[in-house]
Amino acid sequence: MGVFGAGFGVLAVTTGLSIAQAMAMSLLVFTGGSQFAAVGVIDSGGTLAAALGSALLLAARNGIYGLTVSRLLPGVWWRRAIAAHLTIDESTALATGQADDRDRAKAFWAAGLSVFVFWNLGTLIGAVSGSGLGDPADLGLDAAFPAGFVALAMPAIRRRPGLLAAAIGGLIALVCIPLTPAGVPILAAAAAAPAVLAIVGLDEVERTT
Repeated sequence: MGVFGAGFGVLAVTTGLSIAQAMAMSLLVFTGGSQFAAVGVIDSGGTLAAALGSALLLAARNGIYGLTVSRLLPGVWWRRAIAAHLTIDESTALATGQADDRDRAKAFWAAGLSVFVFWNLGTLIGAVSGSGLGDPADLGLDAAFPAGFVALAMPAIRRRPGLLAAAIGGLIALVCIPLTPAGVPILAAAAAAPAVLAIVGLDEVERTT
């Protein structure tokens, strides 16, 4: 995650953000997919509305994660507020993979806090050194996070609903790319989710996830 954070820091400053702006995004937004999406849309010439829409769409999954982990994290409101900020792919995956509630809570906090620290350290290192690294595309950093998302998606793609969603979403995005501004294809591809739900039904989606 530190390496991914450094990649974001490099891309952010080469896109035109200041070091302070890049750090503010990592500290306050703290969801890498949304951060990369927003910066990528802006870098491609997209509008601020498209960048915000893409970022919010990708961040929406964290709200669903919150429904899963909230019962594992009882406590006072401020502790739950911190937990909400740390509810990401990694903390949710490690928490739900444990055998009992006590271990789930420990795994959640260990993953959430460690990712937060290393993501932000990586962002700072990447943002400070970004201007001296040249074009991040030359280092492959522009492909690092999409590659990570492909890896995260692989378990879902092995199941019929996930494969259908990926195929339909990809087709929608390909059709939209030459016709719409940057960022819009990502938003439009989200239509694949209700389409798959209509095709296979809720029972199969629940059974295979």
